[in-house]
Amino acid sequence: MKRIESFLEKSINRHFLFQVCVIMAAVCIWMHVFCGPVQALESGSYRLLSVSETEKIVLVSRIPDRKKFLLDAADVKITVNDKPAEFKDLILFTIVQVQMDQRRIRRKGVNLDGRVSEIAISDPAEKHAEGEK
Repeated sequence: MKRIESFLEKSINRHFLFQVCVIMAAVCIWMHVFCGPVQALESGSYRLLSVSETEKIVLVSRIPDRKKFLLDAADVKITVNDKPAEFKDLILFTIVQVQMDQRRIRRKGVNLDGRVSEIAISDPAEKHAEGEK
């Protein structure tokens, strides 16, 4: 009789653990589907090294440690002194504030380090010219 009770007790514990595991897996799948994968957003000051206008790709270098990032800039929002600017205007600047999603992606056969969501430029010369008007 004790063997049967012991077997039933272990069986109930295993069944309970199995149910908990199934529920946890369902929650993880639901969060991945509806919340999306966690994104590594990063922002800071970067040196603009190169701009490809045809492919909308930029090469930037993080200022403190000079780490380089090749980024997709197809859907980037660009502002100069808080005013909208065009992609072709980027070649005029060397230091930019970049907000990016640092996730490895592949576009047209090129491995990229992430996507740029916003590039903000503060141009003191333009601010000074506006102040004189």
